[in-house]
Amino acid sequence: MKLARAHLLDDPYLEPYRETIQRRAANVAQLAARLAQGPGSLAEFACAHEYYGLHKKAGGWVFREWAPNATAVWLVGDFSGWMKDDRFLLTHLPERGVWEIELPLDALAHGQHYRLEVAWPGGCGERIPAYARRVVQSDETGLFSAQVWDPAPYAWRHPGFTVPERVPLIYEAHIGMAQERAGVGTYVEFRERTLPRIAAAGYNTIQLMAVMEHPYYGSFGYHVSSFFACSSRFGTPEELKALVDAAHGLGIAVVMDIVHSHAVKNERDGLSLFDGTPYQYFHDGLRGWHEAWDSRCFDYGKTDVLHFLLSNCRYWLDEFRFDGFRFDGITSMLYLHHGLGIDFTDYAQYFDATVDEAAWAYCALANRVIHQVRPDAITIAEDVSGMPGLASPPDGPGAGFDYRMAMGVPECWFKLARDTRDEDWSLGYLWHELTNRRADEQTVNYVESHDQALVGGKTFFFQLVDAAIYDAMARAAPNLQTERGVALHKLARLATLATAGHAYLNFMGNEFGHPEWIDFPREGNGHSHQHARRQWTLRDDPALLYWSLAEFDAAMLRLARDTAALEGTLPRRLHISDADKILALERGPLIFLFNFHSTASVTGYPIPVPPGGPYRLALSSDDERFGGQSRIAPGQVFTLLPETRGNEIIHTIKAYLPCRTAIVLARGEITS
Repeated sequence: MKLARAHLLDDPYLEPYRETIQRRAANVAQLAARLAQGPGSLAEFACAHEYYGLHKKAGGWVFREWAPNATAVWLVGDFSGWMKDDRFLLTHLPERGVWEIELPLDALAHGQHYRLEVAWPGGCGERIPAYARRVVQSDETGLFSAQVWDPAPYAWRHPGFTVPERVPLIYEAHIGMAQERAGVGTYVEFRERTLPRIAAAGYNTIQLMAVMEHPYYGSFGYHVSSFFACSSRFGTPEELKALVDAAHGLGIAVVMDIVHSHAVKNERDGLSLFDGTPYQYFHDGLRGWHEAWDSRCFDYGKTDVLHFLLSNCRYWLDEFRFDGFRFDGITSMLYLHHGLGIDFTDYAQYFDATVDEAAWAYCALANRVIHQVRPDAITIAEDVSGMPGLASPPDGPGAGFDYRMAMGVPECWFKLARDTRDEDWSLGYLWHELTNRRADEQTVNYVESHDQALVGGKTFFFQLVDAAIYDAMARAAPNLQTERGVALHKLARLATLATAGHAYLNFMGNEFGHPEWIDFPREGNGHSHQHARRQWTLRDDPALLYWSLAEFDAAMLRLARDTAALEGTLPRRLHISDADKILALERGPLIFLFNFHSTASVTGYPIPVPPGGPYRLALSSDDERFGGQSRIAPGQVFTLLPETRGNEIIHTIKAYLPCRTAIVLARGEITS
């Protein structure tokens, strides 16, 4: 059951900006109508990938490229001895800036390598086709080339998969670092070894990073060069399809990180200066460069750029059957200042001249295309600014993302763990950050994503235990530091899950407190893969507290799933005390009780609860198998104590809550 969402303009604080909001919506509607006019629908407009690039047809091949400033274009490859050959010279279709060549069937063969040689007024250069579907890197030269890719069509085993209507429990993962061996992981390894772990852990959605081809591995996949090619360093397109297919067979949806906020600046491998101009895909001048990211910025006001990006959305849905996207870097897209050094403290900042309204329109169009093609698809916006309406329904009038990342939640947890003494933690501040969201939007709550663990930072667990992570993780001999870290790690995750309005996310390995940070092989670390892998043996060893953390993570997800506690519900605060460090909340049939105090346990602590018990103990973070001290007796039943207050009868229970412990109570016979 889905919760009703408020209308964007129901917010009285937005009343001064009503005209701007409505104008933006009208602009989107007009643009969508214009783009759909010829093909008949916006989804049909988003089919550039079926026209451009290399395609096999009856009796031969056809290749097309959009390069309006080019004066000549050649296909160059194995088939031409890597020399310009006029047999492979493209014909110019000047009215559209399109170059085209038709070739007989025997001119190209599966597996051959090729690129373009593009000439323009005053220059020429090697280029990888913009719509290339397969791009590989030479072991000898390090250079990328496109590859003729014509295997037998992949036979889908689960072609009818649709995303169930459920709260997404998202496992953010990176193919290349999902294995334990030092090296680059593969689609096959992920499917065979990591996917079963994700299913067993209780997650129902996977968010895959770094799928789109990127020249520099250490960019984490965020400097994309070939937007229509899955990264060949992990394997073949068919192996990626098999991974998605296998996930669908387990009932798991697969969402892809899509990077339309910028592009790599590489000229030979990417889109920069593709036809000799800096403004083919990007803004001209300084606006076309993202100085902080050292990359290029798309011009969302150009029809051909919209054609490219919207088609890219459809391509991944159609070709690989991804179930949606997490859009990276939305803040950078939406503002001319890219959000750099800006504290968004005033609603006026969302509606002034610094907003790129063409980028806003693109976001809205992308969501329309995605949901026309796949009504069940999931779209998530990564935006730190809090732009109103970004995740509001498109008839709201919002941009139409299904969810936005609750980026204030990890900031809150790390601020508490890093900067605040345990005894000074404010539960009022914590509750506000965990539940602070607009009524018209759905959010993804998380303690940490990959962002918090990049080199120079620490995972949440590493922040809590520091050096003790190396020598005090034995369950039989923990020390005070690891006891604290293990306890707070469990409480943070349980509280974040319990208050997640609409979705929950965890980065691969953080469910068991994966040690240290993420650092990809580079010159500065001797090209080591030591920190670009996952140490699953730590999770699998019952003698270690890593095992305990993973077992708790699985137990809390299982309880949420078995009770459907998150489905169609929102968290309701029952009690909060900064003095006692006690927080109690209701979610569906569950009552969550937290004692964040570092030393004080409480006995017979009264908690107001809804009538309708009895309430039974369903989960305790203090269980010995979860790295706790087993201070909570299992199988407890909590009796409701009625109390008359004025004309109202209040029901309470009295609970024993040891310090740094959480328990979950369930109504009736529900157990987990």
